[in-house]
Amino acid sequence: MSTRLESLGRLIDRSQPMTFTFNGRSFKGYAGDTLASALLGADQMMLGRSFKYHRPRGAVASGAEEPNALVGLGQGGRFEPDQRATTTEIFPGLVAKSQNHWPSLEYDIGAVNSLFARFLPAGFYYKTFMAPPAAWKTVFEPFIRQSAGLGAVPEEPDADRYEHLYHHADVAVVGGGVAGLAAAKAAAATGVKVLLLEQSAHWGGRAPVDGGEIDGMAAEDWVSASVAELEAAPNVTMRLRMQGFGVYDHGYLIAHERVGDHAPGEAAPRHRLWRIRAGRIVTATGALERPLAFAGNDVPGVMLASAMRDYLVNWGVAIGRRVVVVTNNDDAYRTALAFKSAGLDVAAVLDARASVISPLAQAAREAGISVLEGRGIGAVKGRNRVSGVLAVRQQGDGGAGEEIACDAVAMSGGWSPVVHLWSHCGGKLLWDEADAMFRPDPARAPSGADGAGFVLTAGSASGALTLAGGLADAHAAGKAAGRAMGGKASRKAAPKAGAEASQPIAPVWIMPEGAGPAKRAKMWLDFQNDVKVSDVQLAAREGYQSVEHTKRYTTLGMATDQGKLSNINGLAVLSQALSQPIPATGTTTFRPPYTPVSFGAIAGEAAGELFQPVRQTPIHAWHEAHHAHWEPVGHWRRPYAYLRGTETPADAVTREVVNTRENVGLLDASTLGKIVVKGPDAGRFLDMLYTGMMSTLPVGKCRYGLMCNENGFLIDDGVVARLDDDTWLCHTTTGGADRIHAHMEEWLQTEWWDWRVYTANLTEQYAQIAVVGPKARAVLEALGGMDVSREALPFMTWAEGELGGFPVRLFRISFSGELSYEIAVPASMGQALWDRLWQAGQTRGIMPYGTETLHVLRAEKGFIMIGDETDGTVIPQDLGLNWAISKKKDDYLGKRAQSRSFMASEDRWRLVGLETLDGSVIPDGAYVVAEGRNANGQRNMQGRVTSTYYSPTLKRGIAMGLVAHGPERMGEVVTIPTIGGPAIKAKIVDPVFYDKEGAKQDV
Repeated sequence: MSTRLESLGRLIDRSQPMTFTFNGRSFKGYAGDTLASALLGADQMMLGRSFKYHRPRGAVASGAEEPNALVGLGQGGRFEPDQRATTTEIFPGLVAKSQNHWPSLEYDIGAVNSLFARFLPAGFYYKTFMAPPAAWKTVFEPFIRQSAGLGAVPEEPDADRYEHLYHHADVAVVGGGVAGLAAAKAAAATGVKVLLLEQSAHWGGRAPVDGGEIDGMAAEDWVSASVAELEAAPNVTMRLRMQGFGVYDHGYLIAHERVGDHAPGEAAPRHRLWRIRAGRIVTATGALERPLAFAGNDVPGVMLASAMRDYLVNWGVAIGRRVVVVTNNDDAYRTALAFKSAGLDVAAVLDARASVISPLAQAAREAGISVLEGRGIGAVKGRNRVSGVLAVRQQGDGGAGEEIACDAVAMSGGWSPVVHLWSHCGGKLLWDEADAMFRPDPARAPSGADGAGFVLTAGSASGALTLAGGLADAHAAGKAAGRAMGGKASRKAAPKAGAEASQPIAPVWIMPEGAGPAKRAKMWLDFQNDVKVSDVQLAAREGYQSVEHTKRYTTLGMATDQGKLSNINGLAVLSQALSQPIPATGTTTFRPPYTPVSFGAIAGEAAGELFQPVRQTPIHAWHEAHHAHWEPVGHWRRPYAYLRGTETPADAVTREVVNTRENVGLLDASTLGKIVVKGPDAGRFLDMLYTGMMSTLPVGKCRYGLMCNENGFLIDDGVVARLDDDTWLCHTTTGGADRIHAHMEEWLQTEWWDWRVYTANLTEQYAQIAVVGPKARAVLEALGGMDVSREALPFMTWAEGELGGFPVRLFRISFSGELSYEIAVPASMGQALWDRLWQAGQTRGIMPYGTETLHVLRAEKGFIMIGDETDGTVIPQDLGLNWAISKKKDDYLGKRAQSRSFMASEDRWRLVGLETLDGSVIPDGAYVVAEGRNANGQRNMQGRVTSTYYSPTLKRGIAMGLVAHGPERMGEVVTIPTIGGPAIKAKIVDPVFYDKEGAKQDV
């Protein structure tokens, strides 16, 4: 049976019918319908089942606050559970299924839980699933896992794509109702850049439904004119279907745009996550109507009065043909009048206030609607849909009451401003006794670094619930936001609406006021989680006085709607149970996201092969063609070794090491971090970052540097080159480039914000090639163009010039202990330079070598490797690197921490070399042990191996390790246990195994 009214439906286009399915049945809707409006229009009142008791549930709202009408949407790779039918726009071929029932929505075996409701009160799981312990794994845990959740988990990979977008605005206005439009117009008039976003597919919010005039026009006409004005403004960006869901420090707003939900399968992404920086954020997010707590308020057909009005006016859907309205405020009368005007029967308005004299109530009486004062609902008749109500006196226990036949109930318990975004960054609230609501406190706004409030509220989000008051408030907020961002003075007048006389709300948290325990056990606060008034009262009796504790004990507001409808009523009931005022109880913490966000939107394009993008150097294709055995290093892929014929990786490493020591090797070092630090204060900035002095480094010179965190632990190392008077180039480890650049920026932005320093991560802008070995100079001389002699380019210097026709920056540095050059060229020239070097080295025994050869070469030389010799607990002094710590400067990051007694202790493990007595290779991860056991019965550890390799140069195993009192124990033999084999004996030796004097690298 259709409940559509042909005369209404401002948002639907009847010329575009659409067919979709729900639980396998075919339904018809129209373009502009939501899934909820289309189903309700087809008289499908029951839409799901509740979580705990599997009670029948219908839609109770019309927007993002909906707790009941959740469906599984789509099929296969486009299936997604827990989607709100109230915000899902229908499209041809839409497939939806209701949730949390078996075998069907109409006949659900889980409904048997209702028979045991008295044994399943709040917190029963904490008391029940405790003993005996053996029952947890065999009985309780499987039962809980089977029962948890509402929707089914998708089983196929997501077929859609998602993306992230970055946007900057002076003023961001969240909410496209009349308040948001007014605020955006006022801000735009000051000339600043404005972003306006609205969560639904339509501008205007509630005003076109509720009526009224703005600037002498009908509200809907004013909305159309305002949208046209803003669309024509060059400084305004507007977005529909986009929800601002989180506000963070410094004007950081995150928004979720549903780009393709209403048209799946098209070229556009399904969702887009916006990362927005705004100087001022205006939240015109409106207010949410509260339900009333009476017995049976969850029966399908009981709905918020404003939602029932929305379905009628926007989509032409009559929720019932004979309606009872129950309220404690004036707004619900608009629903009664709208239904009466549509030719539907309003059986009665039950108003909890003892005397009702407001203009809206008088208009209802004049329309022939029965207004019963001081009344409420004692019970709702019906199970799967409403068949009637019991009207009772609100005060006292309600009495016997009077049955009224009806097929729908419109309830209104007042309005609560949507304060979530205001609260995300610490905005505080005031309890407004007159309107029974929490509203933002303008004196305690979220403030930025300058101390000024960067979040403002507008319209009913501020607590201004009348049309005139909301427009005035919104205009003022938009104007203030624009002026705060440097906008010009504007004479644009605030929109005008007629004054509205109203009667104060009567706070009603339980209906009737003196309802007994049996009634309270059937009054629902959280519709989705089946939390009742009696559950909150039980929590109070059991000592839960904090609203946060009560929330977790009862699960109130922990559902997908995050308590948008239940929290205020719940904390009011808790306050009554604790005999204290509502402000003393307070609210729960508001956290992002305000509305659910898909995991796809959060991930963006980081899915499939792009989940963790593989970074490749400009020479990657050459490595691939020459049989590189790949190794992941950070996000990069680097050659571990180059295999020839039937070689194993170990064979290849041996060959590469020997050749590099005897002839010449070629290494792709492009992945090393390259960070430019520039500015008048760059020198003192680097002096604070590095343990050594960098400000005194002459132009044209290089210096090895160590970088520590504030706790004194070594986090990176590399060669620093001074390019000119105020420019340095800092080399970092491959895995440290992004991390160290972020480290630099953090200190610049949070501590030394007034220092004149600029940093740029240029790692991917340059290819860098190391030419290493005794014949390295000969290879470069074959290219010609630069003097690369020892006299012209000494060790630890650099020069710019032209090498073989390539513009290069040539560094004379070594990580191998051999004669070595590192050549940097623009990334686009990397492959061409490599090819020239390869060609020039053919008569000199050139070979490429990979990362494992690099490690062996450096270990033979006793050079440390970040991540091998360091693990986040090691300081430079542990590694014998005191020489790299300046004694000429007062401070650097970590200096104070390194002076603490534990850091300066002689008992710390320190770096040594380890030489096995039999020449074998020590296993990775091995420990050095001492005799005896510790207090825990474990073997006494006195050190650990940090690097271990077979040395082709020395033809035996070598290792480096951190050992207690290591440097004082040279020549001592220690024991290293192995797993499944005999212990290894190793002698403590100097960590430099090869060319300790450094003669080979300085030739």
